[in-house]
Amino acid sequence: MKLLITGGGGFVGARLARTLLARGQLDGQTIERMVLTDIAPPPADLLADARVEARTGTLLSQTAGFKGEDFDGVFHLASAVSGECELDFELGLRSNLDSTRALLDALRARTAETGKVPRFVFSSSVAVFGPDPSFAWPGTVADDTLPAPQTSYGTHKLMCEYLIADYTRKGYLDGRSARLMTVTVRPGRPNGAASGFFSGIIREPLAGIATTCPVDPEVSHPMSSPSQTVDGLIKVFEATREQLNGRLALNLPGLNVRVADMLAALEEVAGPKVRALVRFERDERIAGIVANWPSGGTAKRAEKLGLKPYSQFAEIIREYIADCQAGPNAAETLKGLQ
Repeated sequence: MKLLITGGGGFVGARLARTLLARGQLDGQTIERMVLTDIAPPPADLLADARVEARTGTLLSQTAGFKGEDFDGVFHLASAVSGECELDFELGLRSNLDSTRALLDALRARTAETGKVPRFVFSSSVAVFGPDPSFAWPGTVADDTLPAPQTSYGTHKLMCEYLIADYTRKGYLDGRSARLMTVTVRPGRPNGAASGFFSGIIREPLAGIATTCPVDPEVSHPMSSPSQTVDGLIKVFEATREQLNGRLALNLPGLNVRVADMLAALEEVAGPKVRALVRFERDERIAGIVANWPSGGTAKRAEKLGLKPYSQFAEIIREYIADCQAGPNAAETLKGLQ
């Protein structure tokens, strides 16, 4: 089979690519070719795999070329993140909504020509949920909670969910949308995501770097590790329409955890000196965005596919430490443990 991963140079996209290449197959088919698109090239180890082709540039600039290609499966991960979308409205529309529409139309054109319907997984977000003054805000959201996004990013994700459902209804593709919980711990440098501090308050201290937390310690949010997120995307791809049983958008599992509990887990795993590198310094812009996000989530439909979250946040921290130890920069990324 031939796969396309948009956002394939990002940390979730690259991890997904590595996992699939190591498996060698997806949904019972051998992976013979994988196209990774992103603004920047993917990591060197992926480029070294003969099955991988990298294409760099904006997704919007590349979609026209997809009309002449047969993809058996697509993982659409590319997007502008939450903080970017709030600061630059046009960037968010172009990167999230316009690019997705162009990608869907390229696949639709190819389906009309060949009759071959590709499987399509969209990485949606828990940000599709938010408080609605017309209804009591449950805080903890479920698969059947009414989406009411309070950010441009969440709005784009929800609009794409509906587009994918309609293109699927029309037979242009076989789509499904996996609503990701906030993925932590993200490696590398901070990005423009409003949720970035959820990783930063763990990643930076482990590297021996002082950092700030822009929200109150009692803030709660659903979290998922990188490996759990990748497993979820693959399970959603391989699920049959009968297993999905209805709506094409479903929550992925996450661990509902407070910031205070995250820092307590950091101290448990890494010690009080590392925990002391985090101090609270409220950022009203970030805090305002996060206040309109769910405090927790459930994922009963995903659980029926065999997906479950970690039971403790310390497990997520240990996963990140193990990933760092297996990488080339452990001395730098785990300097705080030395």
